[in-house]
Amino acid sequence: QVQLEESGGGLVQAGGSLRLSCAASGGTLRNFNTAWFRQAPGKERDFVAGRNWYGGATDYADSVKGRFTIDRDNAKNTVYLQMSSLKPEDTAVYYCAAKRFGSGSRQKAEYDYWGQGTQVTVSP
Repeated sequence: QVQLEESGGGLVQAGGSLRLSCAASGGTLRNFNTAWFRQAPGKERDFVAGRNWYGGATDYADSVKGRFTIDRDNAKNTVYLQMSSLKPEDTAVYYCAAKRFGSGSRQKAEYDYWGQGTQVTVSP
């Protein structure tokens, strides 16, 4: 059973940066498609960024493209989300997720494992 644990959230001013981490145990992340999703109060959990297990192709939501970067450190079995030029509308709980089979996806229902989430708050 893969367990994911996010960290790195916090309060930051608009224009600032944060790096979220997602550490895995019970499995090797390089064998999984990984992604970050976020959920703002009263809204659906939306796809933010994803990375394919094979080849490392990445995908980003239009709202974060050019500002966020998803990356993986195999030695640390950790996936990262580097966020820069943050905006108040980026405020949400951020979740990492892992998908075992096939290729990456923007559909949250296709992910097998989830972390507990980390809060990111961006002040104006």
